[in-house]
Amino acid sequence: MGATKRGKGTKIMAIADRNGLPVALWATSATPHETQLVEELLLQRSMSTLSKKLVGDRAYDSDPLDLTLAEQGIELIAPHRKTRVKPQTQDGRSLKDTSADGK
Repeated sequence: MGATKRGKGTKIMAIADRNGLPVALWATSATPHETQLVEELLLQRSMSTLSKKLVGDRAYDSDPLDLTLAEQGIELIAPHRKTRVKPQTQDGRSLKDTSADGK
């Protein structure tokens, strides 16, 4: 869809619910970084309510993205990059089960 460093490319981004069912799909140029595309992807969702947590891979480790999503009431959960210079902001506890039976 647009020129990248290695030519043309397309980035297909998706959000799935906890059952793995897609709730948002979006295709765009492969040039921008994922952190710059998350907000537009959230606008493409098929559900009227926003999730309270968004889980992503290391590419989503971005303090500005974390703050932007926090303003919308969304907690960003993503592993930190190995090259991260700033102090860690999360440790994965919010992903652990908090139910009484522990299952």
